[in-house]
Amino acid sequence: MNHQKILILDFGSQVTQLIARRVREAHVYCEVHPCDVTSDWVRDYAADGQLKGVILSGSHASVYEVDDRAPDAVFELGVPVLGICYGMQTMATQLGGKVEGSHTREFGYAEVRAHGQSGLLDGIVDFHTPEGDNMLKVWMSHGDKVTALPPGFEVMASTPSCPIAGMADEARKFYAVQFHPEVTHTVKGRELLERFVLDICGTRADWVMRDHIEEAVAKIREQVGEEEVILGLSGGVDSSVAAALIHRAIGEQLTCVFVDHGLLRLNEGDMVMDMFAGKLNAKVIRVDASELFLGQLAGVTDPEKKRKIIGGLFVDVFKAEAAKLKAAGNGAKGATFLAQGTIYPDVIESGGAKSKKAVTIKSHHNVGGLPEQLGLKLLEPLRDLFKDEVRELGVALGLPHDMVYRHPFPGPGLGVRILGEVKPEYAKLLQRADAIFIEELRSTIDPVSGKSWYDLTSQAFTVFLPVKSVGVMGDGRTYDYVVALRAVCTSDFMTADWAELPYSLLKRVSGRIINEVRGINRVTYDVSSKPPATIEWE
Repeated sequence: MNHQKILILDFGSQVTQLIARRVREAHVYCEVHPCDVTSDWVRDYAADGQLKGVILSGSHASVYEVDDRAPDAVFELGVPVLGICYGMQTMATQLGGKVEGSHTREFGYAEVRAHGQSGLLDGIVDFHTPEGDNMLKVWMSHGDKVTALPPGFEVMASTPSCPIAGMADEARKFYAVQFHPEVTHTVKGRELLERFVLDICGTRADWVMRDHIEEAVAKIREQVGEEEVILGLSGGVDSSVAAALIHRAIGEQLTCVFVDHGLLRLNEGDMVMDMFAGKLNAKVIRVDASELFLGQLAGVTDPEKKRKIIGGLFVDVFKAEAAKLKAAGNGAKGATFLAQGTIYPDVIESGGAKSKKAVTIKSHHNVGGLPEQLGLKLLEPLRDLFKDEVRELGVALGLPHDMVYRHPFPGPGLGVRILGEVKPEYAKLLQRADAIFIEELRSTIDPVSGKSWYDLTSQAFTVFLPVKSVGVMGDGRTYDYVVALRAVCTSDFMTADWAELPYSLLKRVSGRIINEVRGINRVTYDVSSKPPATIEWE
């Protein structure tokens, strides 16, 4: 790719990829690589002249307790460098400053005073104090602080408990901040990062999804050649966009395998076949594997075990279908590639970031579930894209808006929305309850925005709870199951707030579920945010 680029070195922060997303939102191409790459690697990476700047991420570690450092070459390339949190601390340590543990830790909201007119913060301000100081509303997450500046640096920002909350060496264009501009809680964080990558680094803003199609198609053709590809089509946004992109690139060389594991949303299997086989004219094989999946999940209650079982069975099904196609001598004869809709957040939350330093939150079946001896090479054309980029790409490829902007659906399907053991009868109850919830969200319009509540929420779904509660219907007593409704609003899926749905909507959904889905007599609403909760329950 002939794009100017920003290099992000990952020290293991859970929000490192948010830095990348913010840079991409500025239409600047960037890549995340582990912090322990060598100086020779950095010099080779910059050898094409396209590297315009480097960003050092945060970390959960303390700089004086671990050996993680930026390669020395980073500070020798002559390009601007921005350190964030731990990135600031390692910059200070490596360039001659000092870092110590702080008696007063800062976690969460903080107000930072900007000093002088640094190139990074000049004109970026949230409010002024009565004394005229420029103040920023930011998000902090640190227990250590820089206590002595490296030679050539000046204080750029401060708080009462952190006198050096930002530092700058204007001559070398080295900047560092103790707060996190990548998270939405830092009000002017986007402006700060855009100032760095566009103005200070002078990077060309040419990373646009509609233009990315040609590059992605060329890369797929180069990787695949004349070989055949088999793709696991779930009907979700990611696999759908991957299928459309790969089909654009290699046409008849692609065969989609749609695995109906019995844990899909209501009538989803028929909708998937209608769209891809009917409207897009792609080769799609539908495999009814519901008995296989549900049989293997019987008696299993641990969510990680459920995910691994589902991931393992996907591999088994793909291998079996590839073998059948090869033996039949048609379709994807001799398929050598398995295509997946893996995207960056999947990799992050699996602890699969290239640094291997991030703490694992949960595994994803399409990242960690594939054994080394799969027998098929992997084709993952969306692996370095964020969800919003995937959606933009889907629209540019001509996929329907309603399909591309569907809410995310987990790879294991309802298997992780049924708490505890997965039973066929639980899945049927959940499918019907969830369909009612989504239908009401789509049909209920917010009078202020004019949008449906489905569009106003980022992800909404129903969770089946394997507990029973007493109820009354008519003159009789019931003892039936409970479901929880979950709806969140988020811009990045790293953090999320529960959606404040209208009471009238919740009342209508509850009434319909209890009256229309025999076996459920109680509906609850989840008002937990992320963190501390995750978006999915398992």
